[in-house]
Amino acid sequence: MRTPIFQVDAFTTTRFAGNPAAIMPLADFLPDATLQAIAAENNLAETAYLVPQNGDYKLRWFTPGTEVPLCGHATLASAAVVMERLEPTRTHVVFHSASGPLPVKRNGAGYIMDFPSLPSHPVAAPPALVDALGLAPLGTAPTEVFENDFNYMAVLADAQQLRALAPDMAALIRIGKPGFIVTAPSDDKQYDFLSRYFAPIKGIPEDPVTGSAHCMLAPYWAKRLGKTELTAFQASPRGGKVLCRLVNDRVELEGECVFYMEGEVEI
Repeated sequence: MRTPIFQVDAFTTTRFAGNPAAIMPLADFLPDATLQAIAAENNLAETAYLVPQNGDYKLRWFTPGTEVPLCGHATLASAAVVMERLEPTRTHVVFHSASGPLPVKRNGAGYIMDFPSLPSHPVAAPPALVDALGLAPLGTAPTEVFENDFNYMAVLADAQQLRALAPDMAALIRIGKPGFIVTAPSDDKQYDFLSRYFAPIKGIPEDPVTGSAHCMLAPYWAKRLGKTELTAFQASPRGGKVLCRLVNDRVELEGECVFYMEGEVEI
């Protein structure tokens, strides 16, 4: 069996930046073990599988280690594949996913995704989290920590501390949470806040740009800054820009994509 594959850099206008995703259109989903094996072979933060459904698409996402319920950058990349390669006259698509319907519309050179907000609640900073993030050598601690079923989110006071983080991935795995967001106010006037995201338990030590993390980040920063439109930058080595808009209980995430590779795989 041969099937198309696209590798797309998401949340960037520059190739070799942003977050790369593999997008694979299929006639129907293959067995889960096969989907997982392909994702491990691709060895990117996410491989997304598209299956046509009543004029739109079913969408699933796999890291090299597991299936995930929501992924922003691979949804953005999937929209680019649909509207720039599979059906280039389209300007809107709905992806049906484990997180419900995810509408995406084209906006100039980019795409606007309509995602669920992921609320969180404040918690005391777990000592194991502070140690695992490597904050002690930097002489700092989180000013706030938030938690939901998906992530811990640690808020730092200083952007340079955020950039200097070198977490202990084995220690993060022992905590057992799927993901760890660290965020701080931006020291660059073109952005409202910065973040980094670590998910070693999912096979992703550091994710370059994480759309789903901004479903948790946007509500926090909207409340803190008193604004519902925010410009964010994920300060990973590759880096990427995310425009966020809080709309009731939804978060709109906007970004652009660059195609890197197009071909076929043999399964």
